Amino acid sequence: MKIYFNRKHLFKEIDYPDRYRKKNLFKTVSIIFGIILGFLILLKPFEVNTSQQKVNYFFICCLHALLPAVILYFYFTALNYLRAKHAENKSWSLTSEYAHVGISLLSTGIVSFLIRDFIYFNQNNWSWHYLWEEVRNCFVAGILLYFFIRMAMFYFESKKDTSLIFQFTPLDLKSQNNSGNTLIYVKTQVKQDDFTLDPNDLLFAKADGNYIEIATCNNNQLNIELKRISLTQFESQLHSNRNFFRCHRAFLVNMCYIKNVTENSQGLMLSFDHTVDQVPVSRAQLVAFNALYQELLLTQSSSPSY
Repeated sequence: MKIYFNRKHLFKEIDYPDRYRKKNLFKTVSIIFGIILGFLILLKPFEVNTSQQKVNYFFICCLHALLPAVILYFYFTALNYLRAKHAENKSWSLTSEYAHVGISLLSTGIVSFLIRDFIYFNQNNWSWHYLWEEVRNCFVAGILLYFFIRMAMFYFESKKDTSLIFQFTPLDLKSQNNSGNTLIYVKTQVKQDDFTLDPNDLLFAKADGNYIEIATCNNNQLNIELKRISLTQFESQLHSNRNFFRCHRAFLVNMCYIKNVTENSQGLMLSFDHTVDQVPVSRAQLVAFNALYQELLLTQSSSPSY
């Protein structure tokens, strides 16, 4: 029997997790410290030789719980700084997360090995055997803890009232077209790359490094163009049109072209008539997306029909 393994899922770009962001990082490492401390005190998962201990077992547990918390805090603080400094390299995937978590666990294992002389009487503290033992224990316990926390977070997030749209009614395109056919002149960093755009034709825009892919629909024909401009710069020149919404770090969507909305573990997926491509709505933008949709729907229903 063949085992199917979806590799694409590991490399698919996702939002940078909120738990690693600066505003939540201290809370994250505090939770990790508490869980590890309770785990070590209550279960004593690893072999303990009290005759070799230089200090009280409770102090040793506190030290082993504090080490990964401190390492994670400074590691992701540095990572957040580098991500902010190099805006073009902000992509994130499950593979990225597993790699960074693995580096953190390896660092914790090495530091745990280096402090053995301070907490244990053992002539072989500086041996390859104990280096391997500390690194192995960190990976075994760390991987179990990581997936335990991920499952717990998924459970609590699923219980939150995020006001999702379960019954989606497509907006009327006529409400957009009533604004006229005024072209927008979009300025880029290089004048020769400036271009004009009919906002009524825009389905969505997708960030691709320092470029964006613009999907437009004219006379039921889908067109994809690559423009040299960042998505943030492009969005700032469309601010006067409230039909456009930045639903994801890498996507901007025209609310009037959305035909269907489905829910997944990352948030929502938006579908369109003229393309099989889907646009994600990140969990951080769910409430804002729903609020704008309800506002546009209310405006549409209250507008007089001719």
